[in-house]
Amino acid sequence: MGWKLTRRTTASATLAGVVAIVSAALPPTGASAGTRTEAAAAASSGTVAAKGSGSQKPAPPRLPRNFRGKGKWIVRDLGITVPFSWQGKNGDSQMTAGGPQYPIWFTNLIYHDTLYTLTYKWPGLNVHSCSRIPGVGLGQLNQFLKGSRFVGRETLEGNPRRHVNHWRVGVVLPKRPPGLHLRFPFALGDIYVDQRNRGTFWQVLQFGIQNLYDPELDEWLKMDTFEHKPGKVVLPRRCAQP
Repeated sequence: MGWKLTRRTTASATLAGVVAIVSAALPPTGASAGTRTEAAAAASSGTVAAKGSGSQKPAPPRLPRNFRGKGKWIVRDLGITVPFSWQGKNGDSQMTAGGPQYPIWFTNLIYHDTLYTLTYKWPGLNVHSCSRIPGVGLGQLNQFLKGSRFVGRETLEGNPRRHVNHWRVGVVLPKRPPGLHLRFPFALGDIYVDQRNRGTFWQVLQFGIQNLYDPELDEWLKMDTFEHKPGKVVLPRRCAQP
């Protein structure tokens, strides 16, 4: 999963860790995606709707305690794609995009029930502090994902083709009843998990305030591999408590 005016604003750090992370996703993830049609979103993400898959709604995404995977972090409006890894160990998790040789380099962590975000490199960014929000752990993340809205069964076009369940999760503020009220899509995420295992995350789109550094406010993560084996999670020295 991010998933602050030090890469993601403090107020939106929780969702950034989710879809951002992851999210990820909590994505990259990563459009104005909050207003695009489902067909347009599917076309831009390389998906096609699955037919004849039955009408029973599947269980929502759930990030496992242990996993490891690699893929790509994509910022399309900047024309930047960098290597990406996402790993989990005993309930902690870490996203890392890019590296010292790339134009983008950041890490997002859930570590000992605290959400951390540290951006080492980003075009035009001169602030590189580590943001820290306590009280955000795997349990809170999965509780948030539990409220995801099911979009449909789809196929991610690639090699290999992946059959996924497409979910949408988001925060809209302020909370208002239905009707003509002023409200804003504060942060949104589209999450694509394997149809056979809701804990296998293949793709995430992040859109909203948590993507403040990107001019179009959207970023993607796309996984090439995802294994249910313990990964490696390391808290950067700059994020450690003094």
